[in-house]
Amino acid sequence: MTRIAVCGGVYSNPYALRAFVEDARARGAQQLYCLGDLGGYGAEPDAVWPLLVDHDVTVVAGNYDVAVGRGDTDCGCGYSDPRDNEFAQLMYDYTLAHTSRDYAQWMTTLPTERRFSQDGVDVHLVHGSTLALNDFWWESLSDEQHALRVQESGADLVMCTHSGLPWQKQVGDTLVVNVGVLGRPANDGRREVWYALVDLDDGRTTAELVPLAYDWEAQAASMRAGGLPEAFVETVETGWWTTCLEIVPPYERSLGRYQLYRSALPDGFEQEQVSWADAPDVADDGLPVVPLFGSPLFPPRLWLYTNFHCNLACSYCSVASSPQARKRSVGLERVKALVDEAVMEGFTEVYMTGGEPFLEPDIVEMVLYATERLDVVLLTNGMLYQGYRLEQLKRLAGRGRLVLQTSIDAASAEGHDRNRGRGSWQKAMDGLRVAKDLGLPVRVGMTVTPDNAHEVEPLRALVAGMGIVGRDFAARPLVARGFSDEGAEISDLNTVPELAVTADGVHWHPAGADVETSPDMLLARHASADHWVPLSEGKRLAVQRFLTLRRADGSLPLVYNCAV
Repeated sequence: MTRIAVCGGVYSNPYALRAFVEDARARGAQQLYCLGDLGGYGAEPDAVWPLLVDHDVTVVAGNYDVAVGRGDTDCGCGYSDPRDNEFAQLMYDYTLAHTSRDYAQWMTTLPTERRFSQDGVDVHLVHGSTLALNDFWWESLSDEQHALRVQESGADLVMCTHSGLPWQKQVGDTLVVNVGVLGRPANDGRREVWYALVDLDDGRTTAELVPLAYDWEAQAASMRAGGLPEAFVETVETGWWTTCLEIVPPYERSLGRYQLYRSALPDGFEQEQVSWADAPDVADDGLPVVPLFGSPLFPPRLWLYTNFHCNLACSYCSVASSPQARKRSVGLERVKALVDEAVMEGFTEVYMTGGEPFLEPDIVEMVLYATERLDVVLLTNGMLYQGYRLEQLKRLAGRGRLVLQTSIDAASAEGHDRNRGRGSWQKAMDGLRVAKDLGLPVRVGMTVTPDNAHEVEPLRALVAGMGIVGRDFAARPLVARGFSDEGAEISDLNTVPELAVTADGVHWHPAGADVETSPDMLLARHASADHWVPLSEGKRLAVQRFLTLRRADGSLPLVYNCAV
């Protein structure tokens, strides 16, 4: 048996390279290999060369090494976005200026691939992929794309780097290992970097991806002393990538902390374009990148469908709620768990809706628990404040962090009852007054249809007489979802994600949270009644879908005004 250790992307980080040699030898590696990109990112390119030579590390040239050796004007990294290229150029210019000509000349002697047979295993070492020196071999590539690269080689074992993210995958009879890089962390929130340890034994191959601790503080200090951009140092210190993001595919990018360049965020969000009262501020921390979640393009609001059965059967309900609807109740204990998760995941408010939430016997307990931790908006038709439910409602009087949002569609019964049922307007108005008399903060949401558009101003005046003014009254457009085949056509193509959780799963948007009528908005189903999709995974899936759609045409969606 032969054990080999393979690293990639040293990126002028002698501290990680020295740790790699020591760790690999301690683990019994008999041969050490490096798959190229010796320079870039770090501040000490010339410190890498003697370590490679003195420790007998066999090197395959990467695109960086070819470019530096020839004295090219850029790194040939393969980026396509101008912002990625801007940061890549900063790295390359610094490396080229700080690399001795003897070292650069040595790089020109390096082959761009190596192939050998060891212990019955045909091994192929490349930098980018078997197709090109600067090809990004991502784990998320399709099966066809993986097979294409493997077929180009035909080896039993193919090892690569360049993308910077470690993974291994069996593709037919070939084991493919992306060894990651030593020069910066793998966008996973860890300061460790990665390399691969491989055992070759009588035609069999096993590989282990090894997280490597090293003196990252010394590397960070070196980079600052060299005057490199603080965004580069931030990655070394935190483990999250802050540059060169646009080349990263949606799946891999969704796993990181940052997804967008700050310059990609739209300016000047107006009330009618955003799906809440105020677009969230994105703090300027000096970094060129921002997380998608928590920005105006993915507000930190969680929609929680406590149930789907309802005392009404509104003709345009976007999630097809009615007295006959499948109940799909979440239940008190699950709501508590979701609220706790929401706090951990950075949500700042939760919208509880249905169905009619007051058909749930524990709805007030749910609200009391949630308002201890988050701002809560409870959406209701306001018609059930009698008897036991009224006594329960009184428990919410004086409760902070709570707003009751009541649905009223006209200033008179005719315009409201047409879609919501006879007598519903009067009961809703009575409920609104009950809530107001209890001192509960209330607001009114109106759904505007072709039949009631003329009612917007009369209704605004009516509720203003009850003290419901300004942003506490809002008119929202009808959407063609659920029971309605009229209204605005919305999809994940023209809305931003607002994560909605139901008893079925997690959904892209609350207006499409019914799996029967809006299957296209489903992000993932719960595995079982006891195994729900974690909110962290729901967020990641929403980010991945957003990035996938955005990459398709480069556009950013407008935002359907749903909450207010």
